[in-house]
Parts: sequence; structure tokens; C-alpha cells
Amino acid sequence: MTGHVPGARGRAAGLLPRLHVVTDDSMLARGGFEARAIAVLEAGGAGVALHLRGPRTDGSALYRLASDLLPHARRSGTLLVVNDRLDVALALEVDGVHVGQRSLGVRVARGLLGPDLWLGASVHDAKEASAAREEGADYAFLGTMFETPTHPGRVGMGIEGLAATVRVGGLPIVAIGGIDPARVPEVLAAGAYGVAVVRGVWDAPDAVGAVRRYRQAIEDEREAV
Repeated sequence: MTGHVPGARGRAAGLLPRLHVVTDDSMLARGGFEARAIAVLEAGGAGVALHLRGPRTDGSALYRLASDLLPHARRSGTLLVVNDRLDVALALEVDGVHVGQRSLGVRVARGLLGPDLWLGASVHDAKEASAAREEGADYAFLGTMFETPTHPGRVGMGIEGLAATVRVGGLPIVAIGGIDPARVPEVLAAGAYGVAVVRGVWDAPDAVGAVRRYRQAIEDEREAV
């Protein structure tokens, strides 16, 4: 598949985005979050996926939010992914699901989703990445790359760990954890397909501006190769 197919959903919409913007419970609970998310969706386009992740957020609240955001995603071509909650994803026909370590397994998720939606998995090493691929994942989030404010003092796996996983994982690797725009070039140069960002977007004064900076960093590195 090449490019973006207007009006299509899931894998039929085109290539897997290289920038994944992820939420957490604290961000979903912030005042004005929906307006910021709409702005990110409308500015994102086909190169961006917005992941609604809220493991402690009420399922009905997550459903309402995803339902409100979906029309904006469809208009802009930004992919809308629901993390962990397959019930919400299937009820709304979003573009994909991402499963974490405490979610349903990849094989079970793929069986429920069918072949048409994107399915990602969170992994920590090459062995887990290979297993995710064999069970039906289209891509994997790998991390944590670098130390983050949410895990101070925890040493990330770094570029060497990323490169080792890319070599044997067998599926597109999206690096996550402590990646700011300045670090995008080294992450992509190590073989990552793309990057996933949480606080780098939502804690920025201008979330849309942050998305554009990440996208530009990705495009600059790809053009340099």
C-alpha cells in the first residue's frame, strides 16, 4: 500500500503512520483535552496516528470521546487508534487497536479484529517483538528508549537496544520513551520505523506545533537517508 486513501479505514487507508501521539489517563482528564485532541487530529494528516490510551478511564467515557473525535480523524486522514479497549474499538470502527502487556494477547486481539484493522503491541525486547509478529501484530512500540519524567532514574534501553531489536524483530518498530524532536534522527538512523510520543506533545504549550516539529524531524531524517 502506498499513500493515503481518502475515506478508507484501518489498513486500507494507507501506510502505517510514522508519528504516534499517545494519551494517558491524566491527559484525558485535563480540562480542554478534547479541543486539543481535535486540533491535533486536524493538523496531523496521514502521517500521524492518535492513540486513545486510558487504562483507568471509564469505558463509556472513552467511547464518547472516541465517538466525538472520529469524524475529525476521518476528515483529516489522521488514524484514530484505541489502546487496550477492543470493545470500544469494535463498536466505533476506528482504525486500529494497540495492546499492552496487561491487555488481551495479540493472537486473541487479531482474531477478534480480523485482518483489516491495524494491530500494534507494546514490547520490551527482540524476543517479545518476534512473538508479537508471529501472533499477528502489524507493528510494535518498543521502549522505554530514554529516561522520562514519569520514570526518573530508570535507565532506558537506548539506541543499541533499539538497533538490536530492529535487526531481529521482524516488524516495524516504533520507539517510545523520552524522545524529543532532537532525538528523532538518531532513533530513525538506528532502524526505527517511527516514534511514539506522550508528554512531548500533550505537555507542550502548543500541541499542534509540537506535532509539526516531530513530523518535520521525521521527514528531514528520511530525506537525508
